[in-house]
Amino acid sequence: MSKDATAAGLTASEAARKIRDGELTSEELVRSCLDRIEEVEDTVRAWSYLDPEHALAQARRTDEAHRAGLELGPLHGVPIGVKDIYDTADMPTENGTVLQAGRRPDKDSVAVALLRQAGAVVMGKTVTAELAYFGPGKTRNPHNPEHTPGGSSSGSAAAVAAGMVPGALGSQTNGSIVRPAAFCGVVGYKPSHGLISRRGVLQQSRFLDTLGPFGRSLEDVALLAESLMFFDDGDPDMRPSGRPLLSETLAQRPPATPDLAFVKGPAWDQAEADTPAAFAELTDALGDACEEIELPAVFERGLAAHRTVNTVEMAVCFAAYYERGRDQLSETLVQAVEEGQRALAVDYKRALEWREVLNAGLAEIFDRFDAIVTPAAAGPAPHSLETTGNPAFCTLWTLSGTPAISLPLLRASNGLPLGVQVVGRRGDDARLLRTARWLSETLSAA
Repeated sequence: MSKDATAAGLTASEAARKIRDGELTSEELVRSCLDRIEEVEDTVRAWSYLDPEHALAQARRTDEAHRAGLELGPLHGVPIGVKDIYDTADMPTENGTVLQAGRRPDKDSVAVALLRQAGAVVMGKTVTAELAYFGPGKTRNPHNPEHTPGGSSSGSAAAVAAGMVPGALGSQTNGSIVRPAAFCGVVGYKPSHGLISRRGVLQQSRFLDTLGPFGRSLEDVALLAESLMFFDDGDPDMRPSGRPLLSETLAQRPPATPDLAFVKGPAWDQAEADTPAAFAELTDALGDACEEIELPAVFERGLAAHRTVNTVEMAVCFAAYYERGRDQLSETLVQAVEEGQRALAVDYKRALEWREVLNAGLAEIFDRFDAIVTPAAAGPAPHSLETTGNPAFCTLWTLSGTPAISLPLLRASNGLPLGVQVVGRRGDDARLLRTARWLSETLSAA
């Protein structure tokens, strides 16, 4: 079998190494990915925009740069899918709504510009739920097309899971990276809030929106994320600081066996039948390295606080869509906007304050434990295409701005993936990745 025939199965980090070492060209890799897309796209439907010739032209340019001896970026020649809420100057960005059909931005979002600077090939635009909320797009779960892939980053998760691209970018305002990663059986990483610039990306909620990658390994998401973690004063929630050394820290062994806290959380009563048994087996396998703890009772108020922040900011950010085309928006989105319009300013302000209340409580937990282990979703992907699934197991971590990773470590009784979510202290992303690697290796060896 030729290297071209197997290239689509590479991880992003493997592909980057092979291209850098001259074992594979970008054009070979992109052609292999395009062959895979042609094979499965009619079933999975992960792409909102794909121009094969444009993808190949980008690949050829990266190969020419390599042959010319130019300095190579960390993602040189690697094809990456981009959720269709990131502005791209050379492709449409329609934000999952007919109200912006055919929209062509005049410049790249900061994240896409950094992706190109790192040498990546922007393969195309992946399907998003309507305005990155709950209205499902056309994408199907690669493991079973009768099941949802999750959302709102549905196309990105499905494209990686189906072997169409080795990596992709998504976003999370509630559970839109972690949940689809769990449903599709890939690694999804939601960084700490404020580490990746959101300028040029659809805004749903300033204080909740977070950008992050999907990959086939922890090395992949570390490589992708740190390529995007540069300070941008155009994003009001970024602060000048050095980039987290994600890949370097991930490659290290923990100095001691990590102490993990298993947390059921306030959404545990929504857990489906497979989840309690699966996590009981997980905690048993970890033995003394994992201790079950209860979150303080105040954390139960976090779910409602997130809802208030999300709907109020949607009402502001989506006002033009609502006023211009309410009848062309899903009823779910309309109801959320109208809920935000009715909210009192005092309730919104109090809800925002809960972010720091939660982090104060989490600080005490992370003084004792290296990370929290908890479900990534209520269960496996629902047998439905009318929903993107329940995000409640992600809500607290999005509101608090803490980093979270979904790992494809478990299986449900129906054979579908069941994700394990690992949560770290806000701003301590590199340590979280290292702990997640330890957890993956430990359970794989058990």
